[in-house]
Amino acid sequence: MDGGLKTTESLRIGIVAPPMVRLPPAGYAGTERIVAALATHLHARGHQVTVFASGDSDLPCEVVPVVPEAVWGRGSGGSDVSAYFDMAVAMAWEQHERFDVIHAHVEHAAFLMARHCPTPVVSTLHRRLDTGGVAELIDLLPDIPLIAISESQRRWNTNANWVATIHHGLDFTTTPPSPVAGDYLLLVGRLSREKGIEEAIEVARRTGIRLVMAVKNPREAEEIEMRATLLPPAIEDGVVDWRGEVTGEERDRLMAGARATLMLGAWPEPFGLVAIESMATGTPVIARRAGGVTETIIHGETGFLVDDVNEAVLAVARVAGLRRERIAAYARGRFSADRMTTMYEQAYGAVLARAGTSRPATLPRPVQITAAGGDRSPRLGSVGPGLRAPKREQTLAGVHRRGA
Repeated sequence: MDGGLKTTESLRIGIVAPPMVRLPPAGYAGTERIVAALATHLHARGHQVTVFASGDSDLPCEVVPVVPEAVWGRGSGGSDVSAYFDMAVAMAWEQHERFDVIHAHVEHAAFLMARHCPTPVVSTLHRRLDTGGVAELIDLLPDIPLIAISESQRRWNTNANWVATIHHGLDFTTTPPSPVAGDYLLLVGRLSREKGIEEAIEVARRTGIRLVMAVKNPREAEEIEMRATLLPPAIEDGVVDWRGEVTGEERDRLMAGARATLMLGAWPEPFGLVAIESMATGTPVIARRAGGVTETIIHGETGFLVDDVNEAVLAVARVAGLRRERIAAYARGRFSADRMTTMYEQAYGAVLARAGTSRPATLPRPVQITAAGGDRSPRLGSVGPGLRAPKREQTLAGVHRRGA
């Protein structure tokens, strides 16, 4: 790991994770990869970390089993995972006295714990907030501490108690960089229309460049239907090279070997983990101009932000002009797990400070921590040769740590 805050003191941190996938996950996952990276780095910095997750998780810190093994790993769970989220919250709430702060990653399932638990609770929200009544629920509970993963995600609840906006980060020490572009386009994600599957296939047809698809095994009805009807003709025509769900090592290899990674979904994805993974290998990303990718991709430098298939086709023709070594340097510096962990440490300090007199008097005053600011076309620099610095950087304050 590359440095970070060092101290002999530590926080007792309880992390509530979705028990659907083991930590760290072997295949397709988003939230679980971030939770695993954060827990591992916090542990390495001397914090006492306890993760409420599936019992088959393999982390260097303490794991409290919510279920004996990952729910989806045993072929159950379905699409409604709310009961399993509630189980994780209930177990953490029951043991709250063990912790200085509880950090939840189970969406709104931890909101009532945050309102009523004596131990400070902060929730990182990983999904979009404008559907399913979540925005209204946040408005109803304006006092609970929240962390967003992009400025785009939080824009519908401007009066919420946002402690920070913290972009995701990963450990890229084993990610293979590739200075040479490959001969295929790549799509990684779920087999869903919101992920831009049809648009990506159309781009592959119009450019004559095959599309490698490494996607999660179909589980939902829509995914199964698309696998049965949309993909067979494209596979038979040689437009699509179907790989299915792959391991992390194979995913990284595919990313490093691609000409560009396509993210053409028309929905405002809260972050888009695939974008930073692809850029870390040096492979540019062509993404729909919506949601969190507008804060991570630098148009014309690390990829292209497009509005439709026509622009995506044009972008494919222009990716050869991008410098892959600069793209990799940008992503590895800007979205490292170490940097993310530092910002979470400071967010915990802010949460403890806001908790009031029940916390030690030496805590810093509340701060607002922002990972990227509100600029929708970030200009990053001093993270790689030739890339420009953000117009507005984050404000950071020291974090209080206390011994167990």
